[in-house]
Amino acid sequence: MPIPARLTGLALTGLALAALLAGASGAGAAVDQKGPMTGLPVPRYVSLKSDRVNLREGPSKDHRSSYVFERAGLPVEVTAEFDTWRKIRDSEGTEGWVLHSLLSGRRTALVAPWKKDKTLPLFRDPRADAEVVANLQPGVIGSVKKCDGQWCRIYGDGFDGYEQQSNLWGVYPGEQVE
Repeated sequence: MPIPARLTGLALTGLALAALLAGASGAGAAVDQKGPMTGLPVPRYVSLKSDRVNLREGPSKDHRSSYVFERAGLPVEVTAEFDTWRKIRDSEGTEGWVLHSLLSGRRTALVAPWKKDKTLPLFRDPRADAEVVANLQPGVIGSVKKCDGQWCRIYGDGFDGYEQQSNLWGVYPGEQVE
């Protein structure tokens, strides 16, 4: 589409920036964008390495801590990278910056944290008519063994089985994990 002559210079730059920001912030943002520090996809899911992780307002220790995570293995989403810092978001939407060394590439997922009072069945096989091997409370953390885009095999202390991918926070819809 031709650009009108009057849209040049700063106006064109502003439009390009607005289009870039609109595309990057939408729910359908491309997952194939690469982080400038790691070359890994941004956004992406990782997990917390430690039981105590300070969430900061900006990417340095000079910035104030706004929150402290106290749950090792908690899945978080990396949404930006700057030097040795990663901007993350948790399942409740809390955002801030953490040192990259406090994050692990180990994939974990929360079982339906949005379903506060309902247990979810964990199945022996990736089928809704398979034998139920456990009933999991919302917010349980499971390690992700694999996902086929519809079902994920997750395991944890006392459970191992399949959960529908749509009931997990820590994997993208349709994502395949090996």
